Amino acid sequence: MDKGIIRNVAINLCGLVLPTFVSLVTVPSYIRLLGVERYGVIALVWTLIGYFSVLDLGMSMAAQNHISKAHASQDREACARVFWSAFWLNLTTGAVGGLLIWLGGAYYTAYFTHVSPELRLEVYRALPWLALAIPIANVSWVFAGAINGAERFAAYNTNQTIGTFLFQLLPLGAAWAIAPNLQTVLAAAVLARFIAAVLLARSALRVLDIEGLRAPRLDTTKALFGYGGWVLITSITGMVADSLDRMMLGAGLGARFVTYYTVPQNLVTRLNMVPNALVRTLFPRLSASRREHADEITVQSLQFLNSAFTPVAIGAIVVLGPFLHAWVGPEIADRGAGVGRLLIVSVWLVGQASVTRILIQAQNNPAATARVGLIELPIFAGLLWFGIGHFGLMGAASAVLLRAFFDYVVLLYLSRIHYRLILLDMLAHLAFLGAALAIAWLLAGPFYAIGAGVVLAAANAAWSIASTPALRGFARSLLFRLNARKNA
Repeated sequence: MDKGIIRNVAINLCGLVLPTFVSLVTVPSYIRLLGVERYGVIALVWTLIGYFSVLDLGMSMAAQNHISKAHASQDREACARVFWSAFWLNLTTGAVGGLLIWLGGAYYTAYFTHVSPELRLEVYRALPWLALAIPIANVSWVFAGAINGAERFAAYNTNQTIGTFLFQLLPLGAAWAIAPNLQTVLAAAVLARFIAAVLLARSALRVLDIEGLRAPRLDTTKALFGYGGWVLITSITGMVADSLDRMMLGAGLGARFVTYYTVPQNLVTRLNMVPNALVRTLFPRLSASRREHADEITVQSLQFLNSAFTPVAIGAIVVLGPFLHAWVGPEIADRGAGVGRLLIVSVWLVGQASVTRILIQAQNNPAATARVGLIELPIFAGLLWFGIGHFGLMGAASAVLLRAFFDYVVLLYLSRIHYRLILLDMLAHLAFLGAALAIAWLLAGPFYAIGAGVVLAAANAAWSIASTPALRGFARSLLFRLNARKNA
């Protein structure tokens, strides 16, 4: 792979890793301060806010795609036109969304969550803060897309890390110092989001060298809509599918089961930082590249992701159960460990599917990914309904895993790269993950399971180097450099 891509992946990975440590520390504190049920309600509230990300209308991703091309050709004027057109549109739709959540939040809380009257009253009081969160989030996505479109990942990750730290710590501090209720926690969270948005805005204006405020351009807005409309459909279906498991669990089993599911899920999805770092790096590069070069970058990226991510996933599978016991106690660990192991495999598949998805979108064919989401969503809803009704938490996790596999296969085919070799490589790594699942479930002692997992991860890394010429060359180059420094 190109050294610039590897360097940017490392920068993006650092930006995703650092906030993870804060989350690991704060989640148990949130549960102790707020209680299991109240924490579950907060998870559902943020899920509701996530639904309103559709009001972005695909503009942030469309802006990133257009800015990456304009920035590569050093067209400063085009960058400014795209930036301000996307900003004003997202600010307007975000304000509309805030009004809708203010009016509709009470209905949602009353009829779609099984909570006590006390918690329902707290949600009603927090609704003004939730309404304010929508436009803040909407414009923040434009700022982030502009920075990433210029491939200034260090600037983005610095500001994003600061914002994430504030988002984790300010609400916790408010709950401890003022009151451990929903309105206090959510008000502090919105304040943290606002500070983060200001930091991103300042950085975006500097990166693109934009001076002064501008009105939106009609022709630019139309061009953004032409691309962003299909991205919007993909975002809607993906957002609904990503949150549907929690929503159906909350409606069918109650907020307590949402916590049993969400705690391991939130922990497991942190593994997404490896593929997300790669995807964030690749999108602007693929947008500005010709198709042949983009295909080459994608194939190399999939091989790199399999080799780098599979040992991490193996380790996560075997340590998840013992970690949950030490982290949040036996009640959540006993119910959530099996769920988390299945979700790790789904995260592994989703990461690879994300690479092929952005190849399709970056090369100006976002309609294809939108159609996949439209076909997939009703099938996934049916699987969740059946799985939750018959198998509870494990049924929901199994449905998520099947959806991830469907995504991977279909998007790999639609990407039109040499998918047979890539598919065979994926299946070989998947066999290692299957062995890790067997180890985690069958070996009684955690030390035996972890030891076997270490051996399995080492075997996977050795197999990756032996089977991938590019990795063999990288390994030889690394050993040569280490020997040269040792002998110097």
